[in-house]
Amino acid sequence: MFFRVVSPRRPSRLLAAAASLTTPLLPEDFVSLVDPLWSTTALRGRVVEVRPETARATTLRIRPGRGWTGHRAGQYVRIGVDVNGVRHWRTYSLSGPESPTDGCLTVTVQAQPDGVVSGHLAHSTPVGTIVQLEPADGDFVLPSAVSGPLLMITAGSGITPVMAMLRTLAALGPLPDLVLLHSAPTAAEVIFNDELRALAEQHPSARLALRHTTTEGRLDLAELDTLCPDWREREAFVCGPTGLLDAAARHWASQPDRLHLERFTPPPRSAGGSGGAVSYGSADPVEVDGATSLLEAGEAAGVLLPSGCRMGICFGCVLPLREGQVRDLRTGEVHGEPGDLVQTCISGASGAARLDTPTT
Repeated sequence: MFFRVVSPRRPSRLLAAAASLTTPLLPEDFVSLVDPLWSTTALRGRVVEVRPETARATTLRIRPGRGWTGHRAGQYVRIGVDVNGVRHWRTYSLSGPESPTDGCLTVTVQAQPDGVVSGHLAHSTPVGTIVQLEPADGDFVLPSAVSGPLLMITAGSGITPVMAMLRTLAALGPLPDLVLLHSAPTAAEVIFNDELRALAEQHPSARLALRHTTTEGRLDLAELDTLCPDWREREAFVCGPTGLLDAAARHWASQPDRLHLERFTPPPRSAGGSGGAVSYGSADPVEVDGATSLLEAGEAAGVLLPSGCRMGICFGCVLPLREGQVRDLRTGEVHGEPGDLVQTCISGASGAARLDTPTT
């Protein structure tokens, strides 16, 4: 009997030979035409399910390609989607459990008024769509081991990262001692309404309180003494609009280590500044008024710019500053030296300036 000995270098030799025939492209480039998820240089995902949650909110179940390393409950993912021939990047919380049995990730997107990307994802994304992905990120996460009671306060789409936490905990066994206070305008606008109620029924240790703000008004955190008398003893996770988050920061001012916040909206901008003429790469200068971000002004002028959360958190919009200075729209501070990386979504013009762009 004869055995053929195959050199361990043979696969690399075959790939090298294939590469020499396909230069300047790589063999992977051709395989990716057949299966875009195969790529090891670009992380992509395929939408395998589109599930409406409310009239405005939709859950997309996405099968990620090679390179996806998973996520922790509460984290977010940047998603790139092409709309009318332009690629846009946005950040969304992952709403699925940490270790899904099907290997898919889920995001739940609520369409925003005039939201180009959120509206497209929520209402115009068919099964089979390929989206671009980046690794999960964010520190709004559960502790490695939950050892004490929890309090979760959410409003609107702020329920999405907390839903990931609840699903992760439920997959491990009975939910711990947990209170969830969730607000939405009406019953019809409560995302995950049926699942939330089912979790509360199946797990006696979890208590759910839903508030319909159209008829009951917004939650006043002073009500915690009645709704959750032991709130000071609980690890608190709060996600929702800016008003709720600012109120929570004040409410937990004496014990900030027990409070975890996740912001979906940018902080308010300071009063407008001087504005100025801003050049994006080699393009002609764009006149930017004092209240508009450099990202918004560039996009309005037709410049293709990187972006992400659009609120100064993910650093997906940074560009190198080559000339001039910029103004922080949150604080009014003017800053910048040549070579500095500028967050264009939270920076405005302060006189003439020039930014490098990805094509510069």
